[in-house]
Amino acid sequence: MAQNAASHIDQGALSAIFDGSDTMSQPVLQCVQIKPLAGQQGGPERFRVVFSDILNFVQSMLATQVNHYVHDGKLRKGVFVRLIQFQTNIVKNKKIVIVLNLEVLEELGECEKLGNPQSLDPKPEDAGPQSTTIHTGGFYGNVAAPGPQQQTLPARSNPHASTSHANIYPIEALSPYAHKWTIKARCTNKSDIKTWHNKNGEGKLFSVNLLDESGEIRGTGFNDQCDMLYEVFQEGGVYYITSPCRVQMAKKQFTNLNNDYELTFEKDTMVEKAEEQNGVPQVRFNFTSIGDLQSVEKDTTIDTIGILKEVGETSQIVSKTTSKPYDKRELTLVDNSNFSVRLTIWGSSATTFDVMPESVIAFKGVKVSDFGGRSLSLLSSGSMTVDPDIDEAHKLKGWYDAQGRTDTFSSHAGMGGSMGAAGGRMDPVKSILQVKEENLGMSEQTDYFTTRATIIYIKQDNFAYPACLSADCNKKVVQVDEGQWRCEKCDRTHAKPEYRYILSVNASDHTGQLWLNCFDDVGRLLMGMSADALMELKENDDKASSEVFQEANCKTWVFRCRAKMDNFQDQQRVRYQVSSASPLNYSAECSKLAEMIKMYSME
Repeated sequence: MAQNAASHIDQGALSAIFDGSDTMSQPVLQCVQIKPLAGQQGGPERFRVVFSDILNFVQSMLATQVNHYVHDGKLRKGVFVRLIQFQTNIVKNKKIVIVLNLEVLEELGECEKLGNPQSLDPKPEDAGPQSTTIHTGGFYGNVAAPGPQQQTLPARSNPHASTSHANIYPIEALSPYAHKWTIKARCTNKSDIKTWHNKNGEGKLFSVNLLDESGEIRGTGFNDQCDMLYEVFQEGGVYYITSPCRVQMAKKQFTNLNNDYELTFEKDTMVEKAEEQNGVPQVRFNFTSIGDLQSVEKDTTIDTIGILKEVGETSQIVSKTTSKPYDKRELTLVDNSNFSVRLTIWGSSATTFDVMPESVIAFKGVKVSDFGGRSLSLLSSGSMTVDPDIDEAHKLKGWYDAQGRTDTFSSHAGMGGSMGAAGGRMDPVKSILQVKEENLGMSEQTDYFTTRATIIYIKQDNFAYPACLSADCNKKVVQVDEGQWRCEKCDRTHAKPEYRYILSVNASDHTGQLWLNCFDDVGRLLMGMSADALMELKENDDKASSEVFQEANCKTWVFRCRAKMDNFQDQQRVRYQVSSASPLNYSAECSKLAEMIKMYSME
C-alpha cells in the first residue's frame, strides 16, 4: 500500500512551488502531522498541518472552511491529499502554505511517514534540531513584535485573477505583517457616513464588509478616504483592494465579522472594480432558526432567515445618552419551526423599508435581546437580503406556500420574561441563583427581574410602621402624647396612625434563597389582611398573630422585583424590593412549559 501511495506523490513539488518553477497546480502530498493552534480567545479554530512530498516537508495553515475535514476525521496523520487551492508565503524566513481547499485521497489509505523529508527552510548556523512548530504570533490571532518583512508569493488555483492582479491574497491570510498584497472581495455591506465631534476635533467615516472564498473582513475609511471611496464601493460589487492599507486588530464592539483583524484605508490604497464579478461568494450566512432563539445567549450576534409576516409603522425614540432621535420599525418573522419573533430595524433601513409581507428575508448580523422573551435587532454593520437565491430561502418559501400561511405560531414572549398586568415593562425570569451569579443590582443602574419562589420565613418584628393618614403621604408618624401622632412632613397631628407593611421575607426556589422587601400593597396580598388588622391582632392575641405568619409560609408566588445597591450602616448591600406579586397561575405555567417542550421538537 505504501509503495503504491508513494508513486502518486509529486516528489519535489514543494520546492518547485516556492521557487516559482512549478507547473503542477494541484500537488499530491502526505499529511505527516496535524495539531490545533492556540489563537486569540473567541477567535476561529485553527489547525497547523505539516505536508510532505517525500523529499521535503512544509508547515501549513488550514483555512477555516476546510476545518471540517479535521472534524470529520478524514484529514489525519498519514493520509494523502491533493491541494486544490492554496497560498504560499514566507514569514520570518519560514515558508508557509495556507490551504484554502483540498481533497483527501481516501483510496490511497494511510501509512507512516514516507522517506526522510527535509525542511524547506534554510537551517541557521549552529542551530539545534529543526523545529516543525509554527507560532501563531503575528500571523493568526495574536500580535507579536515586528519581525522581518513577510514575502508574498502568488496564490495558486485562482482562475478568476486577472493578469494585472495575479497575486491575489486570501482575506483569511491578511495580518499586520503582510506586505504588497491585493485581495479580490465582494462588498456585502456599506454603512452610512457617520460623523463625530469631540475635544480633539471632528471627522467622518464609513465602513464596508468584504467577503471572499476564505473569509470576511471589515474595512473603514476616515475623512479624505471617506470622501474618495464612499461612492466607489457599492453593495454587491466585487473589487480589487491593493496595499498600502493598514491591517490592525479588529474592534469587536463595532463589527460582527469572524476575523481577528480589520482594514483601514490609507491615502495610497487602491480600490478598483473588478471586470469579472463572478467567482466570489455573494454572502455567507450561518442561520439560527427562530425556534432555537430561546437557547441563544443574550447579546449574541447571529444570522437568521424567515417569512415577513407583519410590518409595523415607523416610530422614533430619543437616546437617553445622546438625546438624538432614532427611527425604528418592528417586523414580525416566522419560519418552519412554527415560532415567530419581533425584529427591529433602524435608521434609513426603517424609513425606506418597502418589502411586501410574505417575502423571504435573510438577515446577517442581528443581536439577540431578552426583551419580550426573545427579540432581535439589526446591527448597523448587519444587512438584510430580500428573497435571496439560496436553498434555505427556497425551502422556506415552499413550506409557507404549502402550509405555513395557515399555521399558527408560538411566540417567545413570556418564555424568558414576565409582563406586568398593565402590559408594562418586560422583566426577564431569573432563578435566585441567576440573580446572584449575574450580580443584579451591583451596577449603578437598577436591575429588574421576575422570579418564582416560595416563602419560607417572614420576620415578625418590625413588620409594619405607623403612617400618616393624609392622602398621598404615607410618611412615618411619631407619637408625641396619648392619642397624638405627628407627621413632620404634613405638619399635622392625627388621633391614630394607619399601619403599613414593611415585610422582610425570605423566599426560596430550587437554586437558593433571597431576602425580599415588601411594602404595603404586596404585604396585604401575602398576609391576607391589612397591617392595621394584624397589628391589632398582635396586641390582643400574640398567638393568633403568629398563626397568621405561619399561614403565609410555604406559599409560592411570582415576584416582580428590582435590585439596587443600598447603603446600610456604612456598608453597601443589594436591596431586593418587590414591586408586585401574584399567585402562581398553573394554567399559564403549563402553557409556557408546553411551548418550551415544542422547542425541542419532541413528538
